[in-house]
Amino acid sequence: MTGRITIIQGHPDGQARHFCHVLAEEYITGAKKERHEVCSIDVAKIDFPLLRTQQDFENAAPSDAIRQAQQAIGWANHLVIIYPLWLGSMPALLKAFFEQTLRPNFAFEYNDSGHMPKKRLTGRSARIVVTMGMPAFIYRWFYFAHGLKNLERNILGFSGIGPIKATLIGSIENMSEGRRTKWLNKVRKFGECGI
Repeated sequence: MTGRITIIQGHPDGQARHFCHVLAEEYITGAKKERHEVCSIDVAKIDFPLLRTQQDFENAAPSDAIRQAQQAIGWANHLVIIYPLWLGSMPALLKAFFEQTLRPNFAFEYNDSGHMPKKRLTGRSARIVVTMGMPAFIYRWFYFAHGLKNLERNILGFSGIGPIKATLIGSIENMSEGRRTKWLNKVRKFGECGI
């Protein structure tokens, strides 16, 4: 069964090519090989303002670029989010992107009863791929992957996205060519399977 996949490239450097970009390309190669439909969002190449007030978060009209990103997210039945770990979490630009896109009346809907907001992005799964300089097991077991858990539970899960799978790729600065190839093959296989 083919799927509709939106890849969110969250590396904030839009000028250079990083391992995150290569991972996204491999995922796309695998997905297209199995005839999945693929849409890509490169966060570093989108111009959008920072949200600074609750009023803006709840009521300001999104820019055209953010509206297009919302359409790509809404179209998909699977999201792939790729980013480097910066200071234990996602880069600020990616967080700002999520604040802009996953807003009321798109990702969730307030209700009058005081209960939790209604989740509007149910029926979508996600895979998060995080690259980092430290060994992945240290981030997962010593730091409890706190930044990743925030994205899984408080951002994606809050909007109704699930199940969510995470792939942590550590020690990228010292990665051998063989290990790099192994990761690229694994991510390409994720694309083929649409997971």
